[in-house]
Amino acid sequence: MTKFSDLHLNPKVLKAIDEAGYETPTPIQAGAIPPALEGKDVLGIAQTGTGKTASFTLPMITLLDRGRARARMPRSLVLCPTRELAAQVAENFDIYAKHTKLTKALLIGGVSFGEQDKLIDRGVDVLIATPGRLLDHFERGKLLLTGVQVMVVDEADRMLDMGFIPDIERIFQLTPFTRQTLFFSATMAPEIERITNTFLHAPVRIEVARQATTSDTITQKLVQITPARRDQSAKAKRELLRALIKSEGEACTNAIVFCNRKVDVDIVAKSLKTHGFDAAPIHGDLDQSQRMRTLDSFRDGGLKILVASDVAARGLDIPAVSHVFNYDLPNHAEDYVHRIGRTGRAGRKGAAFSIATPFDEKYLAAIESLVKLEIPRGELPEGFELSDAAKSAPRPRDDERRGKSSRSRRGGKDRDRDRPRRDEAEHQDEPAAKPVAKPVTVKPVAEEPREERAAAPARSERERTERTERSERRDRNDRNDRNDRNRRGGRDPIVVGMGDHVPDFLTVSFRTATRGKDEVELDEAEVTETAIETEAPETVAETPKKSSRSRSRSRSSKKTETPTDEAPTTEAPAEVQAEAPAPEAAPVAEAPAEPVAEPAAEAPAEAEKTAE
Repeated sequence: MTKFSDLHLNPKVLKAIDEAGYETPTPIQAGAIPPALEGKDVLGIAQTGTGKTASFTLPMITLLDRGRARARMPRSLVLCPTRELAAQVAENFDIYAKHTKLTKALLIGGVSFGEQDKLIDRGVDVLIATPGRLLDHFERGKLLLTGVQVMVVDEADRMLDMGFIPDIERIFQLTPFTRQTLFFSATMAPEIERITNTFLHAPVRIEVARQATTSDTITQKLVQITPARRDQSAKAKRELLRALIKSEGEACTNAIVFCNRKVDVDIVAKSLKTHGFDAAPIHGDLDQSQRMRTLDSFRDGGLKILVASDVAARGLDIPAVSHVFNYDLPNHAEDYVHRIGRTGRAGRKGAAFSIATPFDEKYLAAIESLVKLEIPRGELPEGFELSDAAKSAPRPRDDERRGKSSRSRRGGKDRDRDRPRRDEAEHQDEPAAKPVAKPVTVKPVAEEPREERAAAPARSERERTERTERSERRDRNDRNDRNDRNRRGGRDPIVVGMGDHVPDFLTVSFRTATRGKDEVELDEAEVTETAIETEAPETVAETPKKSSRSRSRSRSSKKTETPTDEAPTTEAPAEVQAEAPAPEAAPVAEAPAEPVAEPAAEAPAEAEKTAE
């Protein structure tokens, strides 16, 4: 049989092991320590509770005994998934390195940065940390990982469940390529296997049989309960838990109650304290100082019942635990073995009670398949009976009492139509409520004068006639619009009026043209496009190929012009001269005394006549 003295460890380490009372290494220790002392990478696969902490702590102390730490540059690094497990590794390091001069630092969340910075500044040989807090120190510039000689990743499968794998990959990249890596995991998930293939170099693989059996020193019982409704399961299980604790009496010196969710941990702990039990919660959302105080109080015997999540199921070594209660069956069958493994340690007797409902059948089947054993069924405590509150159905929610549901998103008429039937169905078992007489307030009505009362029928008839005429007028306009749209091939009706959309030609600046004594405002753009004067002072050139719009504008400009004896002459463009016929001289008509300008509204009418 292999002993620790046969593993070539440092004599100071062997002395600490003897003082701790250990002589024979576990299988994972006997297989991992020799290659680790040789400087090789190690891949260890074993469950928690098989001695993995000593598997890397003992060779690490032996290798680091030669050398000296430098400020902000640790010589070794140990990564743990939870604060409690990291604190336990630190305690094991203190036990095994007490005869050496090696220093350590514990970097976990929930603790002040100041104290941790002081330790790092002095220089540490062993740095034990959780991934998040380690990266926080590195990003603040307080830590360098270029001097790491040995790196350990403990409980890698739990880190995978907690989402730490990206952080671990980044930390690997910050450490030297020549480091020695010790990697321990309970299972080899594909993601963990990818990391080992990337960052480990020819590792020595030590695999111990998975812990799939429970200890013979643990008495297991499964107590089943059937609540009236599924949403009453929590209340029924809390009542059964209190009854089980009371039924054990003095045999239950201390106990750990495991729940699947953090919110259930708080609710169960509060319920136990309300009913006179000495209980306290512990889970990841609590402050670290409070978690450590609660854990220390439970270890010292000051606290009787510890209500915990799975943060306490792995890695925590609390030897004297008499009972374990599974308030919830674990979602993963392996966690059941770890949970009940908190009791019956070191040859002691222990008891494990599990509460199950008909909705936990698949979890129960997975657990019994893993342990290859049918968990013995236990009876309900003598005299136990669910309270009326646990039997009765919960009160309906406010929206259910008001008859609101997903169907209420329909129109208001449908909702009002369905409401009487729903209200009748909901309250059909309730006694009819007695009608309450309400005081009726009668408001005095002022009497109208006799003349107004006589004229009221005629006035109402006249208003009715006016409403009918307005309705007919509106319908007639709608028919005209539809007919007009049909004549235009379905296009929108012509909009009369400009509104906010003013045409550009109306915003062009105007100039004043003087003709004798009269002043006429002409648009410069229109004069250029339409008014083309020939060289003859008394003749006007007309182009036959003008558009109807141009001709209408020319005709309107002719009406507004006052001919004078001396009219300015302009030459037409080359294109117009080529197309226009030879101008013919025409006698200039005498202008009237005062030019009469036709209104602008006639211009479109003239344009339509010309186009025809």
